Amino acid sequence: MIIAVDFDGTIVENRYPAIGRENPFAVRTLKMLQEEGHFLILWSCREGKELDAALDWCHERGLDFYAANKDFPEENEKENLSFSRKIKADIFIDDRNVGGLPDWGAIYQMIHDSKTYEEIILEREHSERQEYTYDNLPKKKWWQF
Repeated sequence: MIIAVDFDGTIVENRYPAIGRENPFAVRTLKMLQEEGHFLILWSCREGKELDAALDWCHERGLDFYAANKDFPEENEKENLSFSRKIKADIFIDDRNVGGLPDWGAIYQMIHDSKTYEEIILEREHSERQEYTYDNLPKKKWWQF
């Protein structure tokens, strides 16, 4: 699957043009998705030196993208008259989604397990309710303390 991933606000906190701190588990999750055979494209408003800085930041953490702001590495906007900045991907991960950015654990579950965000939230609510019930505790006899 081809996954387009935003940088500012998604992989790192939004401090554009500076690079913010990593959002928890972002790089780790993306590396896991790559290991599973997914192609990652960095999809960012960054260009030039700012884009290079973002790519270097990711590379230092062991995350290299298939392409950045284009569909494939060899794509060249100067040579290709029909070049479009619109990325063709199966999934887009961006903090500007309707509803905001889910945590990276939920993002991984949605992609890896083909679950909807609603299914993940309902599962989490169910497991939280289970933690607060006494049904799963061992029964005590009246003479035990």
